[in-house]
Amino acid sequence: MDLSTVLNALDHFFTYPLFTVNQTPITLSSLAFFAFIMGGFMIINALIRRFLSNQLLKRSKMPKATQYTLTRIIQYLLLLVGTVIAFQVIGVDLSGLVVIFGFLSVGIGFGLQNLTSNFIAGLMLLFEQHIQIGDRITVGDTEGDVAEINIRSTTIRSLNNVAIVVPNSEFISSTVVNWSHGDPKTRLEIEVGVSYNSDLDKVIHSLLEAAKENPRVLPHPEPKAWLMSFGDSAWNMRLLAWVEDPQGRRQIQSDINCAIVKKFRKNGVEIPFPQRDLHVRTPLPLPISTTEA
Repeated sequence: MDLSTVLNALDHFFTYPLFTVNQTPITLSSLAFFAFIMGGFMIINALIRRFLSNQLLKRSKMPKATQYTLTRIIQYLLLLVGTVIAFQVIGVDLSGLVVIFGFLSVGIGFGLQNLTSNFIAGLMLLFEQHIQIGDRITVGDTEGDVAEINIRSTTIRSLNNVAIVVPNSEFISSTVVNWSHGDPKTRLEIEVGVSYNSDLDKVIHSLLEAAKENPRVLPHPEPKAWLMSFGDSAWNMRLLAWVEDPQGRRQIQSDINCAIVKKFRKNGVEIPFPQRDLHVRTPLPLPISTTEA
C-alpha cells in the first residue's frame, strides 16, 4: 500500500458525510474544526471573565450581584457568538431562525422540555435579579445561601455546608422565600408557655429584657411580648423581635431562648409540664350476701 492510497483513505474517512444540517454535509473534519473553534472561544471566554471579575468590574462601584449578572450575560453572549461563527465556518447557514427553532423542536421532541424550561428560567433569574449570590433563601424544604447561578441550575450552600443543585425551573414554579431580598430585616417569633401561678408582669418583663439585652436585636421596631391564648396548663406567650441578619437568625433565636430560661429562673417564672386534673370518685360498697347450705 503506497502513500497516496493511505492519504486517499484518510481523506475519504475525514470527508465522509455523517449527517446533514440545513443541506450542509457534516463530516468528521468539520466536526473537529467546529470543536477547535468552540474550544478557542471557551478559552477566550474564560480569560475575558477573569479580566472582568478581577480587574474591570472589581474597580467599579457596582454591587457584587450586578457584577455577577453582567459577567454571566457576557459569558453566554460570547458562547453564542462563538457557536454562530463555528457554524458559519463549517458551512452551516444560520442566517435565519428556522434552523435554531428546528433544533429546539427536535430537543423538545426527545424529552428536553425540562432543559429548555431551566434555560429560560436561568435567563429570567439573571435579568430580574430576584435571587442573587449570597442571598439566604428557602425553596421547599431546602434552606441555604445562593452560591452560584448558572444557565441550567442554581447551587445552594445548605446550613450543613452541603452544595445542593436546584433546577432553575423550581424558582419559577415554586414558592421561594428570599430572606435577604430588599429589606434584610426579619421578625423572630418565639413562643413559650408559662405557669398560671406566675406573675404575668414579670413574665412580660423577662421576655422583653431577654430580647433587648441581645446586641443583635434591633431597637426599632421595639420587641413586643404578647399573651396569645390560655392553654390547658399554661399561658401561651409570644415574643416578637426584629433582626437584620437573615443568615444568623437561628443563632439569635437560640441566644434569646437561653436568655429567657435564665430570666425565668431568676424571676421565679415556671415553664410547666402538661398536666391534667384527675377526679377519683369513691365507689359504692357492693352488697355481700351469704347463704347457708
